[in-house]
Amino acid sequence: MSSPAPTRSAAGATVDPAAGPAAVAPVEQQGRMTHRQILSALSGMLLAMFVAFLSSTVVSNALPTIITDLRGTQSQYTWVVTATLLASTASTPIWGKLADLFSKKLLIQISIVVFIVGSMLAGLSGSLPTLIGWRVLQGLGLGGLQALVQIAMAAMISPRERGRYSGLLGSVMAVATVGGPLIGGLLVDTSWLGWRWCFFVGVPFAVVALVLLQRTLHLPVTKRDVSIDYLGAAFLTAGVSALLIWVTLAGDSFAWASPETALFVAGGVLAIVAFVVTELRAKEPIVPLRLFRDRTTTLAIIASVAIGVAMFGSTVFLGQYLQISRGYSPTAAGLLTIPMVGGLLVSSTVSGILITRTGFWKRYLVAGSLLVALGFGLLATVDHATDMVVLGVFLTVLGVGIGMTMQNLVLAVQNTVAATDLGAASSAVAFFRSLGGTIGVSVLGAVLSSRVGTLIRSGLAEVPGAPAAAGSQDIGLASLADAPAPIQALIRVSYGDATGRVFLIAAALSIITIVAVLFIREVALRTETGDERLQGERDTTADVDAQLAGRRG
Repeated sequence: MSSPAPTRSAAGATVDPAAGPAAVAPVEQQGRMTHRQILSALSGMLLAMFVAFLSSTVVSNALPTIITDLRGTQSQYTWVVTATLLASTASTPIWGKLADLFSKKLLIQISIVVFIVGSMLAGLSGSLPTLIGWRVLQGLGLGGLQALVQIAMAAMISPRERGRYSGLLGSVMAVATVGGPLIGGLLVDTSWLGWRWCFFVGVPFAVVALVLLQRTLHLPVTKRDVSIDYLGAAFLTAGVSALLIWVTLAGDSFAWASPETALFVAGGVLAIVAFVVTELRAKEPIVPLRLFRDRTTTLAIIASVAIGVAMFGSTVFLGQYLQISRGYSPTAAGLLTIPMVGGLLVSSTVSGILITRTGFWKRYLVAGSLLVALGFGLLATVDHATDMVVLGVFLTVLGVGIGMTMQNLVLAVQNTVAATDLGAASSAVAFFRSLGGTIGVSVLGAVLSSRVGTLIRSGLAEVPGAPAAAGSQDIGLASLADAPAPIQALIRVSYGDATGRVFLIAAALSIITIVAVLFIREVALRTETGDERLQGERDTTADVDAQLAGRRG
């Protein structure tokens, strides 16, 4: 007696009736999950994202204290942030490509472990160069988290339904963003803890996330021959690093027009050209260049660069402005950022719900990008005497814009690309968003440092006793703790007046986002999950191959 033939479930999974009920795959591997099962699976991933964003916001608010305590410079201030962003930027495409080849769950867990190790070592650092080095390791873990969580969500949830869950992700980001500065401020202001605990505080959350992921996340494991583009990853890292180091050091360690500039720029450009050539020839490229043939993906990536500047530039330099220029404690500075986080929380949650309900998403991208540009334009007017209520209104506008834009750019791309490219495309958007943040922090930090130096030099002659007190030494952030009162006041005023220029440049860059978003073509949101689409694409390919084989026969 012949056994029943295998059948295909509605979700695309192959089921053998003779094997009985026990052979049916877990519901997560069938490509369709209930709302409760999705929330259970998301619990560990959302906690991991909470850790990632918490680590950024905690440290950014503590940076003025860290740099002052360790007698650091403005360049080192920038690189404590840039080192992590650069590492996460360079590693994001690699994590995304690995997600198309290996277990997404295992990769998320590995990225959490890397983050834990980097955080512990960063907290034990005894000098700024050492701290910057361990922040690189921390960034490698963060690169995995920011890419892989989005990819895992795409595998489980259809684009049409993803809006409501993206709202949850936006809420977690908002809680981490508002909680980070508050926690960081309390740690810095508590004498028996101190700023080192800003690196330790995320470790317990990361450990809990590991346990939750092991128990709740179950996704299909791709098993096929793999080829990792290590050469492309090396060229990408070298090119981005060379250009960012040049931006940071030029005008300070050497002149903009100098042999050093020529070497850095030429080396960076050659490395990026080599990266493009490598990607064209690689069997499994880190960033598949075919993705850029799609109009939506290309425009979303362009828009993501400016959003990265908005995300990271605003938080890094806003904390410095509030503490250095306005004299607020780290805790108070954290409280003053609540308007921005509140706007982000409300807009990301509401826009996600409305997108799921209506299926339309472009209108929220357009409105969000306009509000980002408006928010930065308003912040460009701040100086050392700006009213805090007015600043709160400006930050609310910026937060609402970021909340409506950031997650929806990823959604637009995931809805467009083939299921086989979900990991690479999602990580490409995250990569360029981080790249924008890295470039933004580096370039805006260099602009701020130059502007502060100009204001200090012009102000020294106007402050009684300042020239004699300053002597021949350079005046800046490194000398704030030991400088006489007149020079301290000059430094604080200079930082306050220079910050507006940083936000003005960010506003100009935000126009790029507006233009890119306006040209994105709205495509109806799909109702299939990533795994269902992948199975369907495989079935279609198999049918085509079978037809071709039949014709040849």
